[in-house]
Amino acid sequence: MPHPTLLVLRALSHHAAPVAAGHLARETGIPRASLYRALDDLRETGFVTHLPEERKWMLGLAAHELGFASSRQQSVQRLGQPLVRRLVDRVQQNGHLAVLHGTDVLYLAEERAPRRPSLVTDVGVRMPAPWTASGLALLAALPREQVRALFPEAGSFVARDGAPSTPRALREALQAVRADGIARERDTVTPGLSSVAVAVDSPGRVGVPAAAVAVTYEHERVSAEEVAAMEAATQEAAAEVARRLG
Repeated sequence: MPHPTLLVLRALSHHAAPVAAGHLARETGIPRASLYRALDDLRETGFVTHLPEERKWMLGLAAHELGFASSRQQSVQRLGQPLVRRLVDRVQQNGHLAVLHGTDVLYLAEERAPRRPSLVTDVGVRMPAPWTASGLALLAALPREQVRALFPEAGSFVARDGAPSTPRALREALQAVRADGIARERDTVTPGLSSVAVAVDSPGRVGVPAAAVAVTYEHERVSAEEVAAMEAATQEAAAEVARRLG
């Protein structure tokens, strides 16, 4: 029989929302005493997070970071990069593909359009998720409990003009993203540049976004109609990445 910690991780990976210990015991068949020992070990190492008010458990940052470092990330990059390139050709603006890495976004791919300004979001670069359109799109796709675990207090944020810096400000920003189906950022990462981003759904795993597709542009040089077209094209690209991942 596999070790109880492995059984717990596998069970939690199948749930987008937090799970009670009693449910985990029934699902895994692990005796209660062994289950709580496994949960304590996993909590100490960051692989699970306990929500005491709800008396439930969910995957922690270490588990998500390990997952994004796996072949899944490579698949997202391999399948997503050609579609980002196609998106860039279509809108003639810079585009990129990013995943959530703890409280940061990690950029997996970047495609540059001719005669467009260079970006700081090169491949392998990490930036605080609340600063970026990609990060906001990814956080908005997570369960609210997971967002609270990532950003429980003001000290969890890296301050930046224009970016949410408190749990309340982040909640309001993510509500707007969920309402619109698209995340937007203006001047926060680089003055003069704006970005729009859309989360890529993870096939079969609600609440676990696979990545985010984004476009960055000089907002003083484009019309409202062009921005609307970019947003629609970004949504289509994200949907196509999700379809190919499935």
